[in-house]
Amino acid sequence: MSSESILRIVATLFVLLTAIWGAYALWYQAPGRIVLKRLGVALWVVFSLAMLTALWQGRATLGLVLFAVAFIGVLIWWRRLLPSNDRLWADDVAQMTTGRVDGNRVTLHNVRNFDWRSDTDYTQRWETRSYELDRLDSVDMIMSYWSGRMIAHMLISFGFSDGRHVVFSVEIRRERSESFSEFGGFFKQFELSVIAADERDVIRVRTNVRGEDAYLYRLRIPLPAMRSLFLGYIEEANSLVHAPRFYNTITVNCTTLVYHMLKRIVGYLPLSYRLLLSGYMPEYVYGVGGLDSRYSLAELRTRGRIGERAKKADLSESFAVDIRQGVPSIEPKDLSATGA
Repeated sequence: MSSESILRIVATLFVLLTAIWGAYALWYQAPGRIVLKRLGVALWVVFSLAMLTALWQGRATLGLVLFAVAFIGVLIWWRRLLPSNDRLWADDVAQMTTGRVDGNRVTLHNVRNFDWRSDTDYTQRWETRSYELDRLDSVDMIMSYWSGRMIAHMLISFGFSDGRHVVFSVEIRRERSESFSEFGGFFKQFELSVIAADERDVIRVRTNVRGEDAYLYRLRIPLPAMRSLFLGYIEEANSLVHAPRFYNTITVNCTTLVYHMLKRIVGYLPLSYRLLLSGYMPEYVYGVGGLDSRYSLAELRTRGRIGERAKKADLSESFAVDIRQGVPSIEPKDLSATGA
């Protein structure tokens, strides 16, 4: 094969891949109604095919130059798409959690505590709650699966010695007219949201209302690291009020954000494909020593399966205790010298 043919094949792959990316970008972000989006994508596809035809019919330079100019224009438009906090949001992400730290006392504003009857029928409650940092004595990781084993949503629940829990959930901030889309998460469809919520809200809606398969694992990290992680969530939530960010299915999601926070706290943490395939986070955390090593991961998974317990507990005042029945506990005194 000649060098000219190789270059033509490389150029074809470049045009094809960037054209596909551009088509998705226009589909998810082009302004206007669905008809205009379809028209924009159709025109882009026709133009890209014309440039590919020129590439293979002896007009390679013209085709590549025209496509490059058009693609640069798309990139300039793409860079000017900015996240915003000023949209008509879905009810469950309508408010933004913020926190204030005053010495040992932390006050969280807009803690979500919805009473869910279905995904569309619920009573809204946004509350202000206060916590004492020196009473923080446990951190639990809850993994909720809705489609196979590879993908899950991760929740981090902070427990206090007075029996209270507050859960942080990194979520997409959907507009009222939007629904979740993995592809949309690659194309600036959603802003990022850090929500603090009551366990009966954020766990129960997944297990009891949506029928997801949820597992609870107690994290084995030192008390100072627990407090740093708690404050890290508050810092992230506060920052989004002033500097909104886009959610990204791979780089900015419910697992990668926690990974970067823990990395700042405990130091080196290895990279792994499990950080991208969020359903395998228990395997990752177990491998770096962050779960109870007295038990195998399979046994922790069996003991930590909380779906049926959550359904039985439902609206019980002892929901947090009920879902943890059978989950091995880790005493705070055993964590002082432990690293994740």
